[in-house]
Amino acid sequence: MLAGGATTALAGTGLLGGCGTGVAPPPGRPDRKPGEKVTLNFWSWVPGIAAPVDLWNKRNPDVQVHLDTIIPGGSGGYAKLHAAVHTGGAPDLAQIEYHILPAFMLDGGLLDLTGYGIGRYEHLFVPWQWRQGVFDGRVRTVPQASGPMAMFYRADLFAKWGIEVPKTWPQYRDAAAKVRKADPGAYIMAFPPANSAYQTGLAWQAGAHWFTARGQSWRIDMTDPGSTRMCDYWDELLHEKLILAEQDMQSGWFAQLQRGQLVSWVGPQWGDALLTGNAAGTAGKWRVALMPQWDSSHPAAANWGGSSTAVMANSRYPEEAMRFAVWLNTDLDSVNLLIKGGYGWPALDNAYHRTILDRPNPFFGGQRYNEVFAAADKQIDDSWLWLPTTASTLDHLNASIAGAVNSRGRLIDALRTAQRQTVDDLRAKGLKASGPKEER
Repeated sequence: MLAGGATTALAGTGLLGGCGTGVAPPPGRPDRKPGEKVTLNFWSWVPGIAAPVDLWNKRNPDVQVHLDTIIPGGSGGYAKLHAAVHTGGAPDLAQIEYHILPAFMLDGGLLDLTGYGIGRYEHLFVPWQWRQGVFDGRVRTVPQASGPMAMFYRADLFAKWGIEVPKTWPQYRDAAAKVRKADPGAYIMAFPPANSAYQTGLAWQAGAHWFTARGQSWRIDMTDPGSTRMCDYWDELLHEKLILAEQDMQSGWFAQLQRGQLVSWVGPQWGDALLTGNAAGTAGKWRVALMPQWDSSHPAAANWGGSSTAVMANSRYPEEAMRFAVWLNTDLDSVNLLIKGGYGWPALDNAYHRTILDRPNPFFGGQRYNEVFAAADKQIDDSWLWLPTTASTLDHLNASIAGAVNSRGRLIDALRTAQRQTVDDLRAKGLKASGPKEER
């Protein structure tokens, strides 16, 4: 799912409501005796996570990790974890996506790792991913992975139809028209009506800044110039039927990719596993390029997805839990296993040249396609903020955007609806918030 930018300096202010109300106190943390064996409980749904956990357990017989593979956070995993935080039954460690971290800060569920020496590992991580877990100067999690976005495209069909790889969004529109002319049954892409993570990424790349902190208050503006530009563009392509309105990552979508009826996808790096696993018949025909640009003189990418390995506030063995979290996300053997599982773009700094990412891939015609994502990762605006109510905002967007697409309405009106609902959500949590035309 999502990841975000600088969420620093939020705790300890009105932006997170003081944090930690109503949370069950952590159990006593016993002094570990030399040679004593301990077991850490770890909740996660990361693809392939069992392999590095098994490797850790083989190498560390005195500190074993029990993996509990839970359902994804947005499908119920977070509800289970929030409940466990409030009852004192949370695991030692849990996978928490970047955009959800402020919600667990509000709950007081994240352990402050600063006093355990986490700072000595900062240099190992991509700086903007490290900052995802820093609140009020205190480090609350260990970064794991993100999802820089680029454009997957069918090189064979582009060549057959005389379409140059678009470098700008206007060129992408022209390419969309050429696809429709060349094959009336094909589209350059599908626009998902109910995937707010996708639309968030598009707005992010267009220069939007939906959530900003002003003193003790949140300011919510989801109709800023970047958002408006993005919405107007996709409205035009949808209304002119240059793209297909269809939900992504569903069986029909995969079938259309396989049949050459959808010939590009602006998606995250972890989407490579979706293509190779669900469109095997197109092997060798895909390539990857940077996202089309709004302003070629200021190249920008976006991010879709990203998680951390959090040590929960009630862990009985925080030092051991922190050590495992750091190892999981920096040890090259572990990171390579995670890459094979399709977990996303590593939070390990300079991972591209240090891991199996730096290899030609036959599915992508022998292209070292991850070098494109390495470049995209450096083009992400890291000033994007997330809210303690982000999950609700994404739900609102799913409903309002789907309504706009299905009724041929305007996407900017859908964002305006979600904006009002987001302000209400924050105020319901006792947090100060205002829209662009009000300051309360």
